[in-house]
Amino acid sequence: MATVTSVDAQNRFGELIDRAQREPVEVTRRGRTIAYVVSELDMRELRSLHRRREEAAQWYSEYRQKFVENRPNTPASTLTDDDVNALVHALR
Repeated sequence: MATVTSVDAQNRFGELIDRAQREPVEVTRRGRTIAYVVSELDMRELRSLHRRREEAAQWYSEYRQKFVENRPNTPASTLTDDDVNALVHALR
C-alpha cells in the first residue's frame, strides 16, 4: 500500500487518484494516518462486505432469538453460576 502525506495528496491529487486505481493509498498528516483513498471497485467491494456482514449478523440474531424462544426451559438455562462452578470442580 502506498503512503503519501496530506500535502503531497493536495499538490498531486491527479496522481493520487491514478495510483488509487491500482492500490489503496494511505494519507498521513504529521506521521498519523488520516484517510485512505481507494478505487470505486474497492469501495464497492468494501460496501458489499459490510452489507453481507450486517445480513449475517441479522440472520444470526433472528436464529438465536428463535432458538431461545423454542427452548426456554432447557436444563442449561436453569443452571446458576454456583451450579456451573460445582460441576467444574467435580470434573477436576
